[in-house]
Amino acid sequence: MPVLLTPDQFAGFLAAALLITLSPGPDNLMVLSLGAARGRLAGMVFGLGCALGCLSHTVLAVLGVSALIAASPTAFTALKLAGGLYLVWLGIQALRSSGVNAPGSAAARPERLRALFARGLLANAINPKVVLFFLAFLPQFVDAGRGGAAWQIGQLGLLFTLQAAVLFGALGYFAGRIGQWLVRSPRAGVWLDRVAGTVFVALGARLIVAR
Repeated sequence: MPVLLTPDQFAGFLAAALLITLSPGPDNLMVLSLGAARGRLAGMVFGLGCALGCLSHTVLAVLGVSALIAASPTAFTALKLAGGLYLVWLGIQALRSSGVNAPGSAAARPERLRALFARGLLANAINPKVVLFFLAFLPQFVDAGRGGAAWQIGQLGLLFTLQAAVLFGALGYFAGRIGQWLVRSPRAGVWLDRVAGTVFVALGARLIVAR
């Protein structure tokens, strides 16, 4: 029978997860910069993708694959490089933009939103730091004495994903409002994309060179 989280586990983990998600970090910066550059809907969709990417790390933590990645320098380096290169690629695409994806433009089309969701999902799913974070963070709230550690980790990962989806959605929404205000200038969309691209490239480069 599945072991459910106790009220104390639920409340303690949720409080910690909220603080961690709200603290400045790569995901927050990407959601804010993209939302300001391309509109609140784009920011919210990208943020939802980032949040749901946590599910892949939850599965890895449950299956114990994260431990294997953490123990293998080769696997960790490969994943780190893949995540960094992907972020750099996203940044280059934004830097090359002509501004047609500014708020209120074609960025709101369904196919464009699907692409943004997929990018957010992949950007989070291949981030090795998130893999290690889940490996180190989730077990701290597991009550080993109750058994069913895998069930507990799964519930904790799902809870983290849900609260991240809400917070990232809010970040994308308010960033988009800022973007709509700035885009009154014809060239604002171009410069917002330049800022977003710079953020993505910087985060990717940092991930590549970080030890």
